[in-house]
Amino acid sequence: MRLALKTALSRSWRDSDTLQFGTVSRHAGVLAHADRALCDFLGLVDGTRDRPALLAEGERTGFGRGPAGTVLDLLEEAGVLDDAEASDRALARFPQPHRELLGPDLASLSLIHSTPGAAPAVLAHRADRAVEVRGAGRVGAALAAVLAAGGTGAVGVVDSGRVAPGDCSPAGLPAGDVGRLRSTAAREAVDRASARHPARHSRRPRPGLPDLVVLAPRDGSGAFAGGTPQARELLRAGVPHLYVGVVEEFGVVGPLVVPGSSACGHCLVLAREDEDAAWPRILAQLADDGPGRAPAPACDTALATAVAGLAALHVQVFLDGGRPPSVDGWCEISAVDGMPRRLRLKGHPDCGCLWQPVPPH
Repeated sequence: MRLALKTALSRSWRDSDTLQFGTVSRHAGVLAHADRALCDFLGLVDGTRDRPALLAEGERTGFGRGPAGTVLDLLEEAGVLDDAEASDRALARFPQPHRELLGPDLASLSLIHSTPGAAPAVLAHRADRAVEVRGAGRVGAALAAVLAAGGTGAVGVVDSGRVAPGDCSPAGLPAGDVGRLRSTAAREAVDRASARHPARHSRRPRPGLPDLVVLAPRDGSGAFAGGTPQARELLRAGVPHLYVGVVEEFGVVGPLVVPGSSACGHCLVLAREDEDAAWPRILAQLADDGPGRAPAPACDTALATAVAGLAALHVQVFLDGGRPPSVDGWCEISAVDGMPRRLRLKGHPDCGCLWQPVPPH
């Protein structure tokens, strides 16, 4: 383990001999009695030496083996140290141009997962994940690109038809893609985001089921897709899936369904039906390109980009082993005031997605 000071943490002086690592109090670490000798020793913690070598350097420079060990213990306890060797191994999983782009992502992970080597392990795990985004509109294409840029190993985008002007945004499909096949344009957007050469480096989702599916239809109906055949199919197959869309002036992220352990999209449909008896009839008219659909669905560019970013963050948290707030809930962002909020979702008693099997007698 080659030890290095975390590059994400700034260094500042609280007073003449107290050194602080980091700005945000949650991550800040403090070293008291920081004299010139200690600062010179910190300069050696640059990712080129393991602990025994650093202790030896402490002794050689006159700082002292004991004080060097004490400083390293304090730095590790404060979450200031990382493992440069593990970082190099994790970044080696990606093509060279992408490694350079992932530096800030890995630095951010080092603050969330503070133990030396933990952040590279999370990034390496992310590199093995496969996500399928169904929909290549303003939300879906941008979301797929962000996931690829953040290190998700294989990101596929499923859609048909050709790119329309309303599908384009600065974060997803450029205006120059109008008229091209959506599937091709979205695949190239994913490749650009991860600096992959389309012919040589691009990784497609492996055969079989992805680790997560994002339902992001271009018309925003992903927010109402809980009762659709594809949602039921994903639930039966045990595939985690996330509903995402822009519905009129609201952006919606969630629920993120973990089959068998969290409320599903149909629970949301049934909960809405409890509040509005006419909801199933309205929903039916919105499905399958019915006449009730809006001729030109609203999709504010800034709102769509915010939704794509928030959804990508929720996906990453889930892939990294966390529990985002869209599990057993969903998040809304209003274009009226930009205010995000989370709404709780309970498993509906009439749905059955959380029913436990009856044990055999």
